[in-house]
Amino acid sequence: MSRRDIRPRRLRSSPAMRRLVAETRLHPADLVLPMFVREGITDSVPIASMPGVEQHSLDGLRGAINAAAEAGIGGVMLFAVPLEKDATGSGATDPKGILNLATRVAVEEAGDALVVQTDLCLDEFTDHGHCGVLRPSSSSATGYEVDNEATLERYRDMALVQAEAGSQMLGLSGMMDGQTAVVREALEGAGFVDTAILAYAAKYASAYYGPFREAVNSSLVGDRRTYQMQSANRRESMLEVDVDIAEGADIVMVKPAGSYLDVLADVAAASTVPVWAYQVSGEYAMIEAAAANGWIDRERAIDESVLAIKRAGADVVLTYWALELAERLRLS
Repeated sequence: MSRRDIRPRRLRSSPAMRRLVAETRLHPADLVLPMFVREGITDSVPIASMPGVEQHSLDGLRGAINAAAEAGIGGVMLFAVPLEKDATGSGATDPKGILNLATRVAVEEAGDALVVQTDLCLDEFTDHGHCGVLRPSSSSATGYEVDNEATLERYRDMALVQAEAGSQMLGLSGMMDGQTAVVREALEGAGFVDTAILAYAAKYASAYYGPFREAVNSSLVGDRRTYQMQSANRRESMLEVDVDIAEGADIVMVKPAGSYLDVLADVAAASTVPVWAYQVSGEYAMIEAAAANGWIDRERAIDESVLAIKRAGADVVLTYWALELAERLRLS
């Protein structure tokens, strides 16, 4: 047989044929919806830089959770937008704080239909917007640095409060050294042996987080390059992943997703636990903006972007299009 007899186009000849031979498939259960819950509002508030995404009130959250359950997606990840912030993010460990109240609401509404997950990080609660507690530093250009060990103590307390509120999975997104070990030890010691840990193991200091900072009313001063990974590094991601798995992570995360598909593929090939990826706010905003200007086919771009993340090795994708995608998948 000559090379000319090899005709790959035979398997592209019709929609039915293409569907039959597809190597990668999406399912609604592969999707997790990030959600923002804002203290002190009675109606949802649109997020300008993320068209179609809203900050929910506690009452509005109930309907949104029900919609997510009906869509058949795998879960939701809750982020808080508190009214008050301070240097140590004390609202994060207040059982009556907005995130913990929202968790109780979400768990009550979701029942067994969804996995309710919570963001375990201080950035939403601190008046400086960093993911940890600050201390003075003479060697830093800013005059301060994030105190890793003091931050771990705050994470330990957050873990217990979130688990008590009913969170089924804690999303450790702060990128502090040792955070998974500290949280696992705290959970086990308090009897929360079934609370899962999602470690944001390979989380990069990225320009793609911009719209998210509007979504959580961030107070960030400076940047997070001293604790989030630098975008030039690929091998380092495996060190972070290996450490988190050794410390007790049930799942590891790569974030952002779209610009780090090589990292995602590396992690997926080597990880002994499930691998998730977060399609972040900037990725969402770029497609929405380009589509609004008529430059791209919106639905095709959404589908292709999420499928690429799955194809690179993600078992689950966190995406703001989770509900829309789930509906389209059900109808396809």
